[in-house]
Amino acid sequence: MGTQPLTQTTGRRKGAIARARLRPGSGKVTVNGRAFDNYFPSAVQRNIASEALRVVEAETAYDVDCDIQGGGIAGQAGALRMAIARSIVELDPEKRSVLRKAGLLTRDSRKKESKKYGLKKARKAPQYTKR
Repeated sequence: MGTQPLTQTTGRRKGAIARARLRPGSGKVTVNGRAFDNYFPSAVQRNIASEALRVVEAETAYDVDCDIQGGGIAGQAGALRMAIARSIVELDPEKRSVLRKAGLLTRDSRKKESKKYGLKKARKAPQYTKR
């Protein structure tokens, strides 16, 4: 990569972990070496992932380069959103209250509940038969 990143931060959501590096640039986002639009084909996930940049009106101020591991598409988008939000706070602490108000600095701790023995899923029981 060309220039040295300004910050490197980590965001997590469900099983996904995102490491984001922000550099001053034109708003180009690459995920695992692929283009942003290519990696997140759904507009919903693209909106979630880039929400932090939109809230602080810095969509074209930084280039984001990130590696994401684990989880599914939704979890990865959420992890990237948090990583970008944390990077912005590191670069510009005045933006903290704006991002906090938008709820982008809070780790979403919801995870898949573990399966219990004797059940089909975490809470779904096999069908009860009387006779």
